[in-house]
Amino acid sequence: MNLDENLIARSIKGDHKAQRELYDRYAQKLMPMAMRYAKSQEDAEDILQDAFIKIFNSLDSFRKEAQFLTWLKRIVINTAINHNRKKMYQQPMLDIEKVALMHVESDLTLSNMHFTEILAMMQKLPVGSRTIFNLFAIEGYGHKEIAELLEISEGTSKSQYSRARVLLRSMIDDANKVVQTNYLSDERF
Repeated sequence: MNLDENLIARSIKGDHKAQRELYDRYAQKLMPMAMRYAKSQEDAEDILQDAFIKIFNSLDSFRKEAQFLTWLKRIVINTAINHNRKKMYQQPMLDIEKVALMHVESDLTLSNMHFTEILAMMQKLPVGSRTIFNLFAIEGYGHKEIAELLEISEGTSKSQYSRARVLLRSMIDDANKVVQTNYLSDERF
C-alpha cells in the first residue's frame, strides 16, 4: 500500500490527521488550478476549501484505476464551475455573429510576461469567459464537452472563448504598450 492509499484508507475511517496530510500533500498542487477559475485569492481559497470538503466526503467513491491527482483536479474543476455558475449567467453573452466579425490574431503571443501577470489578466475576465477559456485552452476540453458540462450551447461556448481571447489580446497589447512606452522614456535619459 503506497502513501496515498494509506492516507485515503485512514481518511475514510475519519482519521483527521490523515485528512490533514492529504490536504498538505495536494493543496499547493491544486491551488493554481483554483486560481485560474477565481476572481481573487479569496475566491480561489473558497473553491479549494469547498473542493476538499467534497473530496473528503467522497473518498470512498474514488476508484483506484484512476490517478488520484487526476480525480482531485476533476473535483476542483467541478467545484470552481459550480462556484462560478451563478456569476456566469449574470454576464452579458456575445452573439456568435458579432464574434465572427471580430478579428483576433490566432496566436496570443505572451512575449516576456510572467505567469502572475497573465493570471492577473485572466482573473479580470468575466466569469463565463474565464471559465470557458480555462476549460478549452488550459484543460483541453472541446466546446461540445464544455457545453454539456456548463449546460450551455456549443455556440455560447465558442463565443465566450472568443470573447476571452479578444479581451486577453487587448490586455496583453495594453501591457506591451506600457512596457514599450517605459522603455522609450528610459532611453532619453
